[in-house]
Amino acid sequence: MKEHSIHIKTDSEFLDRLSAYPSHVRSRMEHLRRLVHSSAEEIDHLKELHETTKWAEPSFVTKHGSTLRMDWKEKKPEQYALYFQCSSRLVETFKIVFGDQLMYEANRAILFDLHQEIPETITKSCIKAALEYHKVKHLPGLGI
Repeated sequence: MKEHSIHIKTDSEFLDRLSAYPSHVRSRMEHLRRLVHSSAEEIDHLKELHETTKWAEPSFVTKHGSTLRMDWKEKKPEQYALYFQCSSRLVETFKIVFGDQLMYEANRAILFDLHQEIPETITKSCIKAALEYHKVKHLPGLGI
C-alpha cells in the first residue's frame, strides 16, 4: 500500500508512561510504537491515530479500530506484549493465520521475548487488523 501522512495526537500520559519503563524495556516499547506508526501510515483511509492510555497502558485508538495496547509487566520481566480487546476476533484469527509464528496469551495478547527480534511483517499485519478492525471484522481472516 502507498504510504500517506496521518495526524498523530499524543497525550502527555502516554509519553509519561513510556518514559517510566526501564531503559532496556523502553527501547522495545519505542520500537513497537514505531511499528504502529508505520502500520498506520500504510492504511489509506486512516486519518488520525490517538496515542493515549487505557488501563494505565500505552494505547492506540483509531476511528474504525479496536483499541491496541502495549505494556511490559514486572511480574514477567522477560516479556512485553501487544494487547487486543479480548471480545474481538483479533487474537483468535491471528492464531489461525499465523499459528506458532507468534506467542499468545489467551485471546488477549501477542507476547514478545525481550531478548529476541520480533517478526515485523507479521506483527504489522496484526497491528493493521486492530487499527481498522471495524472495517475488516466481517472479512475471512480479517483480510490479512
